[in-house]
Parts: sequence; C-alpha cells; structure tokens
Amino acid sequence: MIYSHEVEQMCPVAQGVHHGAAPIPEEAKWVQSKQISDINGLTHGIGWCAPQQGGCKLTLNVKDGIIEEALVETIGCSGMTHSAAMASEILPGLTLLEALNTDLVCDAINTAMRELFLQIVYGRTQSAFSENGLPIGAGLEDLGKGLRSQVGTMYGTLAKGPRYLEMAEGYVTEVALDEDNEIIGYKFINFGRMMDFIKAGDDANTAMEKARGQYGRVADAVKCIDPRKQ
Repeated sequence: MIYSHEVEQMCPVAQGVHHGAAPIPEEAKWVQSKQISDINGLTHGIGWCAPQQGGCKLTLNVKDGIIEEALVETIGCSGMTHSAAMASEILPGLTLLEALNTDLVCDAINTAMRELFLQIVYGRTQSAFSENGLPIGAGLEDLGKGLRSQVGTMYGTLAKGPRYLEMAEGYVTEVALDEDNEIIGYKFINFGRMMDFIKAGDDANTAMEKARGQYGRVADAVKCIDPRKQ
C-alpha cells in the first residue's frame, strides 16, 4: 500500500462505531451482504440500446450469487433476437459480478443487466419476502401457456385511427367496430396454443380454429375489419 507524504505524517484517529452494511431483504431473510455469494433473488430488468431501436426484458433467478436461471425477451430489433440466444447461453452459471462485466452481445441486454444488478444488490427483488425464494423455472411463469412473451403491438395514424395487431392473448385477426367506427373488441389466434395443438397431432387448419378466441363486445359489432389490410 502506498501512502502520500501528507497521510504518513498524520496521527492515527480511531474510526469509532461501525455496524457494517445495512441488511437487505432476501427470500424472507434480512442479510448483511458483504460479497456476491450473499445475494439471492429473482427479479426483472429492462434495457435499451443506444439508438433506442429495441428493448430487452431480462429475468434472472440468483442463488448464492450464481445465476441459475435466465429469461431474455427482446423486441423491436431483429439482430437482438440472436444476441438474446447467445445471452441465454452465457448467463447461467455466472456470478452477478461476472455477468455485469461480460459482453452480452447487445447493448439493450447489457443495460438490462446493469439495471437488474442494481435491484438485486439493493434488495429490491420480486422474491425479497418469499420464503426460500422462487424455484428454478419460475421465470417461465411470466410466459404463461404456450411459452410466448407477452407482446402488445399497436399502430395508429391521425388519418385512419388505431390498429390492434397483437395482444397478450395472441395475434389479432379482426378488430370489431361499432356504429361510430370505434373499437369495441377483437378476434385473435393464440399462436402458442396453436403450436401445442399441432404438436399433439392436429393439422394446421384445425389447430388454428381451436386456437381462435375473441375479447370484448364482438357480438355487438356493426362490422369487423382486418387491421393489416383495411
């Protein structure tokens, strides 16, 4: 250790009382975290790239400082999906500190990792007050049946109004309008369910019909339009 001449000439003064780090909530315990291995929790972080062309939602399940589970969801950039594929291979097995200082290929994923790191080390996790935390596999519960991300895609213009393209329920096939041409519901196809039906042996057309659904006052509609063509 090298000290400056000024410090060397100082007389020592005791620091006094020092209680250490304030405890943070981790899986229904109060923990005085002093090293990465003291960290546990499941939580989410959102990131974006420099041109803000795309975004990433990153979910990590951390046990004893090690990333045991990672869910990488991206939107808005085609190249980002390939980056997410690499990140899903890179993250499990790393410590939080390693993950923070590892190139996760895409700026949006790196930014999500930074934001998520801050939540975890400050005890702001989703599982902060859950006894024993959440099991490995809990990240998939965000996706629901069919294991597809919750995506909302909407488009609108002043000249022609809004178009619902995709909701959490699925791909929107028709938008229901009332007599004032206002949206009162929509019809959709749940692609996750459709693929499950196909894997179970149904042909594509049967699977698609079984995966159809609707939301809102579709029965009261004056007309329904295809939001991608009309």
